[in-house]
Amino acid sequence: MVKSSKYNGLIWIVSIVIPVVVAFLFTVRIPNVEPLSFLPPIYATINGITAIILITALVAIKIKKRKLHEGLMKVAIGLSLVFLLMYVAYHMTSDSTSYGGEGTIRYIYFFILISHIFLSIGIIPMVLITYVRAVLNDIVDHKKIARYTFPIWLYIAVTGVIIYLMISPYYYV
Repeated sequence: MVKSSKYNGLIWIVSIVIPVVVAFLFTVRIPNVEPLSFLPPIYATINGITAIILITALVAIKIKKRKLHEGLMKVAIGLSLVFLLMYVAYHMTSDSTSYGGEGTIRYIYFFILISHIFLSIGIIPMVLITYVRAVLNDIVDHKKIARYTFPIWLYIAVTGVIIYLMISPYYYV
């Protein structure tokens, strides 16, 4: 069996490059392009579907449906990539929307948003390490990290939907 540590360098490079590239692309505006204002509800839906798939994948592995679990996790990773592409495309064509809520709900929104953003960055190496360990059939170590990867990834998917629902009234203000 190939040790998963062989892939650690690549995992960390990818885990650093993705957030740096995304942050850079947020500064880029595509000229003469209509804002892709139809994307936020689509990528919020993708987050919701990802959450459902993650829960379904957990149930699948608990009932020993390993192939189903594997397929669902690949779909969850794919959806996360599609989300990221849409999210970046939206921000390259549209100005950021300011949250208009006031009082306690404003603090709640920003707590959810900030935790969502930081965990979104941190989940990248966790998902990659978890995935590599599974692919290499290092199931003991896969389970060790999946125990932490799953709830964080689920939190990110669910809070993505919550963030959208909280800010959506302010998109067209």
